[in-house]
Amino acid sequence: MPFNIKQLKVYFIAGSQNTNHNVQKLLEIVEKACANGITMFQYREKDESTLNADEILNVAKKIKKITDYYRVPLIIDDNLTLAKSINADGIHVGQDDESINQIRNEIPNKIIGLSVHNETELLNIKNNKVNYLGIGPIYHTSSKANPKKAIGIDKLNRLATISKFPTVAIGGIHAKNINTVLYTPVNGIAVISEIIDSDNIEKTINKIRGLKNG
Repeated sequence: MPFNIKQLKVYFIAGSQNTNHNVQKLLEIVEKACANGITMFQYREKDESTLNADEILNVAKKIKKITDYYRVPLIIDDNLTLAKSINADGIHVGQDDESINQIRNEIPNKIIGLSVHNETELLNIKNNKVNYLGIGPIYHTSSKANPKKAIGIDKLNRLATISKFPTVAIGGIHAKNINTVLYTPVNGIAVISEIIDSDNIEKTINKIRGLKNG
């Protein structure tokens, strides 16, 4: 699936560690989220995950069937082998992960996202092989183990303004501060717990989608 900037609008990220290691619950939430309007899903199996490589592959295959059905791009977090094994739509990597050049050589027609935390990291991107940047964490987040220090809304605004790539904001974003984030030039919002913990996934996604046109 080719990259489209609109795919960043409601970007959902999750793995089994976000559902108390309940894989079935994860699959059910992913399906509900896809059915109710998320525009991209990132499978991120990290931190306190208890799944082994074979189990992760099995879950990824099941997720791929769901995302394919709803035509939602599936991005794999920092696992090129897994992304290639299931023919995912793309991969998202951090500053210390595999090089963008190597990834682009191996998956020339897939989506590549890169995390940035500050202006130095952003300006150090010397090629056009990245499709989008994930900027954050914007606010304090408990969804990731050992998260970096929150950068705040002013720095988000600065980074999104100077970025030559499409941007998605992530980290501690929820219903009460989404509107503030969307006053910046970001192209989308990435959430984990806002959807995972939602009592009404349809209502939550509709609220995110309805706060900004485009």
